[in-house]
This record gives sequence, C-alpha cells and structure tokens, in this order.
Amino acid sequence: MSAILFVHARGGPPLEYALPRMAAHAEVHVLALAPLPDTGAEVWRPHCASITEAEPVDGAALVDLIAARAGLVAAEAVLTFSEYAVVAVALACRRLGLAGAGEQVAAARDKRLMRRIWRDAGVPVPGFAEIHRAADIDAAFDRLTPPLLLKAAWSAGSTAHLTVHDRRQAARAWRLGRAVMAASAEDGYAELHSAGAGVSDFLLEEIVTAGTLGWFTGPGWGDYVSVEGIVADGVYHPLCITGRLPTVPPFTERASIAPVELPEPLQRRIEQASRAAVDALGLETCATHTELKLAPGGEGTWLIETAARFGGVLTTRQAEEVFGLDMIGMLTRQLLGRPVAYPPRMLTEGTGAAGSLVILAVDRAGEPWTDLPCWDFDAVDWAELLDPGSTIELVRERSLPPGTPMPAYLEAEGANTMAALCFLTARSAPALLADCARIVDALPKALTAHLIPGAAR
Repeated sequence: MSAILFVHARGGPPLEYALPRMAAHAEVHVLALAPLPDTGAEVWRPHCASITEAEPVDGAALVDLIAARAGLVAAEAVLTFSEYAVVAVALACRRLGLAGAGEQVAAARDKRLMRRIWRDAGVPVPGFAEIHRAADIDAAFDRLTPPLLLKAAWSAGSTAHLTVHDRRQAARAWRLGRAVMAASAEDGYAELHSAGAGVSDFLLEEIVTAGTLGWFTGPGWGDYVSVEGIVADGVYHPLCITGRLPTVPPFTERASIAPVELPEPLQRRIEQASRAAVDALGLETCATHTELKLAPGGEGTWLIETAARFGGVLTTRQAEEVFGLDMIGMLTRQLLGRPVAYPPRMLTEGTGAAGSLVILAVDRAGEPWTDLPCWDFDAVDWAELLDPGSTIELVRERSLPPGTPMPAYLEAEGANTMAALCFLTARSAPALLADCARIVDALPKALTAHLIPGAAR
C-alpha cells in the first residue's frame, strides 16, 4: 500500500474526521509539529502507521525535517491541512519531486503578495497598502478611504484584524496587532516556515460596501461566501460553496453553512470569480479555500483571500454531508497520482444542510456578554433550541473542557477566543440558520446556572 506523510500542525479538520479518510487510500505516517489531541484518539490513532512528534523548527530546517521524514517512510505524497504548515510542506514536496502546491505557494499565504498578484491580474480586490513601519500608516491614509481594516498578512481566523478610522487609531491598532500575533505565536498559531513573519507584516485595506440584497433568496445570511476546491496539476476544480452567518465585528466567523440559498446563475458567477482568483495564483496541486465578499444588488464580488488548503474546522465534513464529496479522499488520491472523479461543474444543490457553529461570548448584535459563565455543552437543553429535524454534536477536539470559563470575546483575537465548536445538521439551510440564531440568543441564559462569582465584565 502507498505511504503518505501527514504533517500535523494547528488548525484544519479534526483528526478523528480527517485521518480515516486519508487512511482509506494510503498508509498514513504522522509528523506532528503541534501537540496531538488526546480527545478522539481512540478513533484516529488506529489509522496511523507511525507517529513522530518533533520540536518546532523553521525555515530550511523545517523543510529538511519534513523531507527527511518523508524519505524514511517512503512517502509518495506529503500533505497538511494547517494554514501554518502549507508553505513548508509545498517546499518539501518540490525538493522530493512530489505533487504539491508548488513554488507559488506563498501567494496563497501572504495576503500582501496575494493582493498584488490579483490587482495586476485585474481580479477585483479592495484598495490596500502594505504596512512595514509607522510611516506606512500615514501614506495609507493619504490614498485610501477610511474606515480601513488592519490585518496581519500571515494570520488566520481573523486574528489581529482591527477596524480603524484615523491615523492615531491605526497606529495603536498596529501595536496591538503585533502584540496579539506574538502571543498567538507563543501558543503555536503562527507561520511555521518563516518564524517572526506574522508578527510584523501587516496591511491596511478599504472596507468595501457589501450586502446580501440581490443575492440570497432568504434572510439571515452573511455578506460573503467561500468556494472549496482542488487544483490538480494546475487545473482548478471548484467543488461547492459554503455560506456564513453575519460575522462578529470586525470580521470573526461565527458559522459556516452548506448549501447556500443562492440561485444557480449567481452561484455560477461566484464560481467564475473564484476561478479567476485561483488561476492567477499559479498553484500546482493542492486544496483551495477562496473567500469572496458580495456587492449589494448582486452586482459583483471582491476577493478576500485564497488559501492552499481546505476551509478550516468542519468545512470538509459539511461538503461530505450535503454534497457527498469526500474532499480529503479526493486530494489524497490526487497527490498520489491516482484517478479522481471531479464534478464537471461546481455542485450547486445538495441534500439537507450542515454547518459548523463557533461558540463565542458575544451576542447576535456583536456585543460581548456582560457575564462569563462556564462552558458546558450538556448544561444546554438543545431540543428546546433546535428544529425537530436538526441535530447538534460537540466537536470535542476543538472545545474547552466542561466547567471552563467562557473566554471573553476580544476583537483583535478573533477566533482565538472561541469556547467550543459544534457540528449541526438540518432539513434545509433556512432551518439551520434559524437553529444557529436561536442558539446564539439563548446560550447566555442557558449557561447562567454555571456563572462564576465575580466574573461580570
């Protein structure tokens, strides 16, 4: 049986979901660059042919480490689902002569390079300016129209994203953003190949006017979507679209939902925009996750970013639940050079609905909770909150233990403040949207019985 090397780092789908789908096509050897979860180990460990835990290194040493381990297990493919490891894995694949994202992988990681390429290719992006030093902030405000979004060029999960209205506010936000990125790096949420890059590399970009009017057939949707796909030997295969609940300010994701309530002609327009964006990056063989903002009235889209990996957390599971797409298995086979049955066009209709809901201590309007109770999935009467045809499941690998205080929501830290992740299914996308709304509204009261004395904010 063929062998593959799976490079584990922070992020990506839960191992209890991902590893069985890789192991269905090859013998899986794990190189762990981050601690492996104990939760769900009884599910995922039996699918591992070997596990090597390594101390983190960076740059050429990290590429050496991956390439050496791949050689030892005679791996015919190397893959990762972590945003922080895609660059190192792609470079190791090139060294080994294996299929991978290719030499342009940084274009799907560094948001500054990504936007330069898209701007030059005529792909619509918000106006932006790169921030390397304080003087760049003044220059950005001279030519961009505020309010602006400050974002870290190498971040993920909306970490170090802050809305600013003037130069002084931007300077303070830049200092805070760098501190947040440094703290995230201490916790292992940082670019692995270029140590320190994420701490100081930022950009300011215009906040475009987006909206759902003219797009969705029903209420409750956020104003951006994602296209999941695979690039195979340079050919892009868009697979499906996932939608969102409205984000928590500034742009922290609360829930991802499939399918989207979009008429097929509009989904095809999004498919075309995604194709233009991915093709411009020059990727070779990898998964892709492309995010697009929707212009009001259905007039067009702006590209937010493309990653050389699948959407985070439960996106792959949603695609399998709704569209029947085992995207992890498809990518594994593609990297091994085996036949893959791609849909001739992106799938626009599915069966039922599935979503991932991030549990944050913030209400539907974006206001942080005034009290911080303990998180406890079993303390909630879910049957009261869900449609009769819906289900909810706690993703233990991505959730705090019961009895842990809910983290306070902080704008600059984004998804780093989540308490838990839940997987939901429903009879339809509107039913799932309604489920999520009821959960968000009810959670503070449902968890109040576990309120910590003196935890009021």
